[in-house]
Amino acid sequence: MQNYHFIAIGGIGMSGLAKYLLEQGFEVSGSDVSASKYILELEKLGAKVHVGHDANNLPNDSIVVVSSAIKENNPELQKAKLLGMKIYHRSDLLKEISEKSECFIGFAGCHGKTTTSGLAAYVLEKSAYCPSYVVGGIIPEINTNGKFNSNQVFIAELDESDGTIQKYLPDICVINNLDEDHVDYYTNGVDSIVEVFNNFISKLKPEAKVLINIDCEHNLRLKGKDFITYGIDNDADYKAENIVLGAGFIEFDLKHKGSLLTHLSTKLIGTHNVYNTLAVAAALIEAGFDIDKLKKAFSTFTGMKRRFQLIGEVKGALIYDDYAHHPTEVKALLSSLKSFKDKNITAVFQPHRYTRLQKFWNEFIDALKPVENVIITDVFAASENPVDGINSENFANDCKKAGVNAKHINGSIQEAAEYLYPNLTQNDVIISIGAGSVTQLGTELLKLNKD
Repeated sequence: MQNYHFIAIGGIGMSGLAKYLLEQGFEVSGSDVSASKYILELEKLGAKVHVGHDANNLPNDSIVVVSSAIKENNPELQKAKLLGMKIYHRSDLLKEISEKSECFIGFAGCHGKTTTSGLAAYVLEKSAYCPSYVVGGIIPEINTNGKFNSNQVFIAELDESDGTIQKYLPDICVINNLDEDHVDYYTNGVDSIVEVFNNFISKLKPEAKVLINIDCEHNLRLKGKDFITYGIDNDADYKAENIVLGAGFIEFDLKHKGSLLTHLSTKLIGTHNVYNTLAVAAALIEAGFDIDKLKKAFSTFTGMKRRFQLIGEVKGALIYDDYAHHPTEVKALLSSLKSFKDKNITAVFQPHRYTRLQKFWNEFIDALKPVENVIITDVFAASENPVDGINSENFANDCKKAGVNAKHINGSIQEAAEYLYPNLTQNDVIISIGAGSVTQLGTELLKLNKD
């Protein structure tokens, strides 16, 4: 049986692929800089994982899997090249897996990929259709990011951050939205992203179905297919009407070309999740599933881990965590909190990457305006070098000048928790925002509550 060796196996995307292979009976090994719960889960499934990168970790007969984050000087990668071993980028492995399925459904776009792919997998799993999937987050109740059931239906999140989306050939593809992001790769901004997506579309099979959010202006620049459209504001093939945005739920009428199909609800919040739910419903209908047989599963979906995830209560205050790290995502998230009436909202925002903060400085300030209180933690570098003048202290000062009640907390996430904890009451809602270590805020607050 073939062995696969993952360099940085503990990442959310890499661990999902590793789980998928383990469940198919392949031998899996890997390494990462530190232990994690994802690694413990892989070890329970039979993976051999090393903490730390070392050339001696590498089995001689393996296919080596890397992500774009792995540098050329990695000792395991260097040894693999020296020995002439087969090296896969993670996208190559995902492509190979997807080609074995009878129906490959891919979810793409700059925002919402994890929620839409996870929701689709959850709905089919809970409705006893036994899909296989690899997604970018932990699915609620199912508690995994990757699973092999059969080769009938395969669901995956298609990453655009490094251009590798152009490798995939889904039978059904959802493009949630296009936006300026990943500025280190897309040097010409959204024009570069549109170009990559148009190239991706041009390579799809003639019979492939592409669903686009017609309310996203940059999606209208896509070409090369007779698109199936979905939306709220504009005329679309699939449309959400009579929308109710509640405190802890959304619901709407699902219409297809003007005819009512059904009424859908989920335990998500915000208009952006109406789009996400609508996209998944449309994709599954186009894949041949009966929407009425899926309704119950939709109604029980509580959201992916780190996507407006309720961490717990501290002194009556509700503590949430969200992965949002782009101004469009932050704005959508904070706007959705309007459903928490008569609550004091505090957003704890950790800028993710110096280059992203530099590029979207004013947009982030604008996105943070809807909430009463904003705490800015130090920038999470994500391996980037600092940029002169681009730091959280200066950012917080500019937030204050723009009318945002912002405060910079220097130091660790634990120190931010210690600042917040003494004054928490049952009238508070705290939400940590960012793709980095700020996710630890809820855990730190819960620890303080036990002490």
